[in-house]
Amino acid sequence: MQNAINLNADLGESFGAWNMGLDEALLQVIDSANIACGFHAGDPVVMRRTVRAAKAAGVEIGAHPSFPDLQGFGRRRMHLAPDELEAALLYQIAALDGMARTEETRVTHVKVHGALSNMACDDAALATVVAHAIRTYGQDLILLAPACSQLCLAGRAAGLRVVEEIFADRAYTDAGQLVPRSRPDAMIHGAAASLAHVEAMLQAGALISTSGKHIPTPIGSICVHGDGPDAVNTAAALKQALGERGYHLRGMAA
Repeated sequence: MQNAINLNADLGESFGAWNMGLDEALLQVIDSANIACGFHAGDPVVMRRTVRAAKAAGVEIGAHPSFPDLQGFGRRRMHLAPDELEAALLYQIAALDGMARTEETRVTHVKVHGALSNMACDDAALATVVAHAIRTYGQDLILLAPACSQLCLAGRAAGLRVVEEIFADRAYTDAGQLVPRSRPDAMIHGAAASLAHVEAMLQAGALISTSGKHIPTPIGSICVHGDGPDAVNTAAALKQALGERGYHLRGMAA
């Protein structure tokens, strides 16, 4: 039997006249799209257009909420009161879900973005707020969360189905966290290097840090960041190579 794996990307991150990423091309390759909800990127027109395009391509639709940080692309750390953060998450999920409903489709999962994700991966209390907000909106929503994180643990404690995610184009620390973007070794560049990075982790069943440390984890999904210049080539290379190696690429809700 083939091993099931999911390929996802963060899309809908354009805003007004400013364009980000190659969404149409990625939608021909990936299984799941995490669509920005207007707080770090995206606007109502972009959201609706991306939902329509994802539906047409047969790609799962997920909400990609963040801190309210449009100017910083959601990459700046913020400290919000729990009720304020929960309300912000509910607002964003509901906005995308509304767009999906008008296009006669649905939101299947939630993946939090940027600094909010990084902080929730390391902070159990913050992770609990995030998981509770998702569970409050819909108990059938899937939480797509970075592997080996507090967010995975909080999601399961909240009764959510959790899918562990690894990153094709990001490096890991010995603690299982993403290497900060401020460091020169944060990114994995090019399709070949990203494929080697992913294959090594799948074969090991573990995150592999820059020092070579293995941190065992289930792996259910692979993310290619849609804003990277190598995103389309990387996603296509992963899809082809994983298929050749006996993996069955499919949606998380399948």
